[in-house]
Amino acid sequence: MELKVDRLTKQYKNKIAVDRVSLKLTPGIYGLLGANGAGKTTLMRMLCGILTPTGGSITLDETDVSTEEYRDRLGYLPQDFGYYPNFTGWDFLMYLAALKGLEKEQAKRRCRELLELVSLTSMEKKKIKTYSGGMKQRLGIAQALLNRPKLLVLDEPTAGLDPKERIRFRKLMEQMATDCIVLLSTHIVSDVEQIADTILIMKDGQLIYEKPREAIQEALEQLYMRKFEED
Repeated sequence: MELKVDRLTKQYKNKIAVDRVSLKLTPGIYGLLGANGAGKTTLMRMLCGILTPTGGSITLDETDVSTEEYRDRLGYLPQDFGYYPNFTGWDFLMYLAALKGLEKEQAKRRCRELLELVSLTSMEKKKIKTYSGGMKQRLGIAQALLNRPKLLVLDEPTAGLDPKERIRFRKLMEQMATDCIVLLSTHIVSDVEQIADTILIMKDGQLIYEKPREAIQEALEQLYMRKFEED
């Protein structure tokens, strides 16, 4: 399985948000770092088919990002995922499962699995508006996993999670990555350092760094700061 990004570009009038980014990703965890405005979210939204590129292409096993087949294999957690505050956690997941085409009994089994996985079983009948920030984030992670994605794109997935929840999240992603491409963007460098197989750094819309974590000879925080100080 391979996600191929070829010279991907997104331009808004006089600003180039993503500038000819090329990548080849196979199953594993990729940590995407970059300052605000570096182009991370724009890149991720194009990978999810939400934004149309100005130039370049995105394919998953040669299937184009614009197709239903591509979307069927995609899971996405945006930085601020939309939810219905008066829905219960259970109703919200069942609703999204129906949108993703899961049959009712299959959807029930999958929702039970995921609520248990993210430790929300005790809250499944409570309205989402009563959830803490961490609970909402865990529900967002659950909805991203509903269709057993082969490409999982996560924008700030550990925001609002306490240290114990972050450890649980890392273990879950490690399980997922055996047969899934996981791309996660976060400002928490320590999370990326502990979980990612490959480190990606963006600056001014360009991919300026791509290297296996094990090949990095310095603390990731030091590397990150040094890359942003370079011209």
